[in-house]
Amino acid sequence: MPQFSRRSFLKRSTFAAGAAFTLGGPLSARRVLGASDSIRMGVAGLNGRGGTHVGEFLGMEGVEITYLIDPDTRTFKRHAEKIEKKTGREPALVQDVRRALEDKNLDVLTIAATNHWHAPMTIWACQAGKDVFVEKPCSHNVREGRIAVECARKYNRIVQHGTQGRSDRRWARLAEIARQGLLGKLLVSYGLCYKPRDSIGFQPASPPPPEMDFNLWLGPAPDQPHHANLVHYNWHWFWDFGNGDIGNQGVHQFDIARWIIPGATWPTSVISVGGRFGYEDQAQTPNTQISVMDFGETKLVFVVRGLKTGDFYGEKIGNIAVFEKGVVAGGDKFFPTGSTVAEKLPDVSAQRGPGGNIFRNFITAVRSRRVADLDADILEAHYSAGLCHLPNISYRLAEDVPFRPITKSFGDDKVAADTFARMEEHLAGSNQLPLEKMKYRLGRMLKFDGAKERFIDCPEADALLTRNYRAPFTIPDKVA
Repeated sequence: MPQFSRRSFLKRSTFAAGAAFTLGGPLSARRVLGASDSIRMGVAGLNGRGGTHVGEFLGMEGVEITYLIDPDTRTFKRHAEKIEKKTGREPALVQDVRRALEDKNLDVLTIAATNHWHAPMTIWACQAGKDVFVEKPCSHNVREGRIAVECARKYNRIVQHGTQGRSDRRWARLAEIARQGLLGKLLVSYGLCYKPRDSIGFQPASPPPPEMDFNLWLGPAPDQPHHANLVHYNWHWFWDFGNGDIGNQGVHQFDIARWIIPGATWPTSVISVGGRFGYEDQAQTPNTQISVMDFGETKLVFVVRGLKTGDFYGEKIGNIAVFEKGVVAGGDKFFPTGSTVAEKLPDVSAQRGPGGNIFRNFITAVRSRRVADLDADILEAHYSAGLCHLPNISYRLAEDVPFRPITKSFGDDKVAADTFARMEEHLAGSNQLPLEKMKYRLGRMLKFDGAKERFIDCPEADALLTRNYRAPFTIPDKVA
């Protein structure tokens, strides 16, 4: 297949710059699937995880990838070639997701774009009568996550979240063990994101690549200059587009940490501390962060480490559950209290939805039209993504305080204080940072009303539950 020239791209693409977009509504845009019909799919966001989407769905019988969608046309070629080679059909290549959503024959949109596009694309797709597979986190802020849930329900859409741990029976068994109290009360649910991240340096403002529609890439975010630290990965470390590693890798472990707390949705309080240590660069989000949430008899403690580090109970990217009767590390290694020898966990039954992995489970649910078949429904996604947003809000309202003399950042909370002490050792020991000369960000202790999804008596924090959306990339204020 020859390389795409500008002429051949425009001929094959349904995108036309400046064309107006009018959503026709779910009934006019919905194709009723029969049992033997192929599911016609568009993949939005083709770098990184988007390539996984193409590979997973391209290998499924009865699924046809009919659209590739990305503001950067440089991403099209290799995926289009793969699809054409396997199927003999050429997908449409579009820069603007709205072009694909206008197609009444499109059944599904999968989303692997930047975080700040996840919820708007999900909401627009539901309004257009499409089912959705959205990568983690499903939202860039709490409010748009709730709107995505409401749209999925109003328009009877199947919306799956890319937290693939939900299809793992290992974690389902641990959640069931916790629910039944077979190891006593769950005291602490830890999530770990120990993932080394190098400095991204500094990049000056520069013209965007000519193959890229930077206005589309920005979408709902504020208008601002392009620089090379945005496209295609380091946007994760800027608040306008990403959520730091707590909302990147960490959302997987946050989802599991919440799942194993019986009945957990929202915490009653949250506090987060940390900073960007070890180097100076252009990024805004922390590379080191501790977050503590109160779920009644269980604390949820989440730790991000972006510098070189050892493990905790043998885990670096994973989960640890502290029960009254012992510690479970990695979901299946049980160490009874006082023992360093792992024992077998209690045997319980824990089923997941049909289909196998998270992608096949989604396709099965698209055909069955049963939300209950989904392993990672949008409502669960909203809560787990929200748990990433709440600590970040605490952190963004922080004050800078010195490491020395030692302050009691977490009051008399021994679990949190011990976690903070381990963070200090990680920084001063493993990474030889001079804490006596350094400051960290001490986040605000925030109380949260889960029923209203608002903070209690903190308008500054409430303001960060949403954003100002840049027209025309807006979402509804509410769903009737």
